[in-house]
Amino acid sequence: MGYYELPAGTLGVGTQPPEEDGAELNYQPMPEEMATFAMPDIPEPELVADCLAARSLLDDVLRAMGDYRVGEPSPQFVLDQLDKDNLELVDQMLGEGEVSIVVTGQYRARIQESVLAGLWRVRYLDDQGKLVQDTLEVADIPRLVRDGTFASAADRLVLPDGALPEGVLNAPPLVAELDEKSTGFRPGVQPHVINLTLLPQTEQDLGFLDQLLGAGTVTILSRGYGNCRITSTNTRFVWWVQYFNSQDKSILNTLEVTDVPEVACAAQEDIVDSAQRLDEILEIYR
Repeated sequence: MGYYELPAGTLGVGTQPPEEDGAELNYQPMPEEMATFAMPDIPEPELVADCLAARSLLDDVLRAMGDYRVGEPSPQFVLDQLDKDNLELVDQMLGEGEVSIVVTGQYRARIQESVLAGLWRVRYLDDQGKLVQDTLEVADIPRLVRDGTFASAADRLVLPDGALPEGVLNAPPLVAELDEKSTGFRPGVQPHVINLTLLPQTEQDLGFLDQLLGAGTVTILSRGYGNCRITSTNTRFVWWVQYFNSQDKSILNTLEVTDVPEVACAAQEDIVDSAQRLDEILEIYR
């Protein structure tokens, strides 16, 4: 039998005979869906001919995206002055992208990336959750997240006095490692990642770390090939980053020492591509 004459269905999971000792390989289910760019369903020009304010604002956004470079101050555009029709046109053109962010604590905000990576809808809220200001921001990550996440976080991570809780076995060395890396972190320093999935952590270890690190003020959900849930802790520059497949099963659990995990940020090439896409969207109205 030649190479091209192999019968179909003889390869893949479950097609091979079991081992002599009865052991079988268990395969981690792979993600089945991936979020991809989809052009927004925008209205015909004649239907929004009077929405000049929205079109002018988006022209300004387009110029800002073309000029922006990651690491520079991020330009913001206030939407509060737009009436209902103009705001609705902005909503239609930008849609919702892969990354959502909730900010609590001293500052409150609901942030949604648009379908254009690097263009964010940032809604600032008061203590009662009412909208205070509605903005668009061009950035790899909004400045509120980069500058404000750890504004009131603890500077050091230390073990409590006294005996450790029962079942806590392997957490103490990680506490010392996180304290060293977080106190020494500066913007531009390579992130330090601890892969908890590969370490022999007990449930008590993980619960102890969670309690000791404390709850932070920022929660990020990045939907792409599966989901990535990112939560800040109350220890400066320490994030809990968890990856899930499309069945919402955990596939990777890490602690990351950095200002903002890279998975949540738009890359420069993404922002360049987004500027081109926005130009294509606006072309129909010119």
